[in-house]
Amino acid sequence: MAGKSVGIDSFATVLEQSLSDYGISTAANVKAAVTKAGEAVKDQIQSTAPRDTGRYAKSWSADTVKETASSKAVVVHSKKQYRLTHLLEFGHAKRGGGRTKAQPHIAPAEKAGFELLLSEVEKGVKG
Repeated sequence: MAGKSVGIDSFATVLEQSLSDYGISTAANVKAAVTKAGEAVKDQIQSTAPRDTGRYAKSWSADTVKETASSKAVVVHSKKQYRLTHLLEFGHAKRGGGRTKAQPHIAPAEKAGFELLLSEVEKGVKG
């Protein structure tokens, strides 16, 4: 609408169209940011996950669970090794007594993904 001259009769229509275009553009930018952040979280977890056989690290996935015209939800999860996530993240009691050391790898990735999402959304909204 920059540099466009409109009459008072068509002002409401032009304004409505401009706001609609902005909303569509912003939604697309936010959806792209959500996808990028989800993949970044998955990649960071895979690279920092404890490794024994490597199956746990490879089991992480970022899946889109819901997508509409204006929103998107991505879930990062361990597909087959989900039972190990809290045990490795927080440590656990051992059979013969004592505890294993916590190996935080999910929480740092979540925090980094949140920061990435915020910066990408700000970048997308500002243009």
